[in-house]
Amino acid sequence: MPIRLFIDGAAGTTGLEIRERLQGRDEFELLVLDDAQRKDEAARRDALHAADIAILCLPDDAAKDAVKLAEGSGTRIIDASSAHRVADGWTYGFPELIGQDKIANAQFVSNPGCYPTGFLALVAPLVRAGLLPADWPCTVNAVSGYSGGGNALIDRFERDTDIAFRAYGLRMGHKHLAEMQVYAGLAYPPVFSPAVVPAFRGMIVDVPLPLAAANGAMITFANGGFDEELLRKDAAIEDTMALYCYANADNTQVRLIAHLDNLGKGASGAAIQNLNIMCGLPETTGLRL
Repeated sequence: MPIRLFIDGAAGTTGLEIRERLQGRDEFELLVLDDAQRKDEAARRDALHAADIAILCLPDDAAKDAVKLAEGSGTRIIDASSAHRVADGWTYGFPELIGQDKIANAQFVSNPGCYPTGFLALVAPLVRAGLLPADWPCTVNAVSGYSGGGNALIDRFERDTDIAFRAYGLRMGHKHLAEMQVYAGLAYPPVFSPAVVPAFRGMIVDVPLPLAAANGAMITFANGGFDEELLRKDAAIEDTMALYCYANADNTQVRLIAHLDNLGKGASGAAIQNLNIMCGLPETTGLRL
């Protein structure tokens, strides 16, 4: 019997891509609401209760409302919003960091943010190993394709083709900071400088680090081997993430860099990966590797 799956918010950027990726996969039976039902609370409640698994591709407040609508159903939930990433009772859906078993056995899984995915892949293992002090004041410079901002930002960039670079989060309160701090094991949130460029998808997360911050064992960093890191305007869907370390000539400074697709490993690809794990399927089924 196929697994009944409901995507709440299937008309958004992440939801649309998840739905497209699941086409032709007979392991799942998609429960679909028509345009008139998508914002009807009763119809959504019925779908959430009828599903074995629901994926929430909604703004934070709407995701919280959806969880309330699903109460009493036993439906397992993957939340792609930032509403529950550090909430009690939720498992953080980063299997390479948290472990597959925790996700496989969870009822509530919160998809990581795209920027935190890159940051945590670079920093969390160093803190865990005692190579980077938990109280080190980390900084993060990151740039993303404009699809990460949802339909409103997509419309803005495609309407105003004169935008070359958009720095934001200037008031230092980005919603991704909490998960960055918690899952990296840091005493303080990092200083985060995100930006958007006129490429549809793709992301580079850059963590500069003076080696005086670290134990001597970190001096073994090797160069990534490239002269530059690029985002392509026409980049294809990709669910892998590449990690690089660039060191200066005397090994006193490094730049830790993660290169990923903000809509792939940073969003819809991660949701599919978690869905596979929760359903006992091969982890990479349907992923673009």
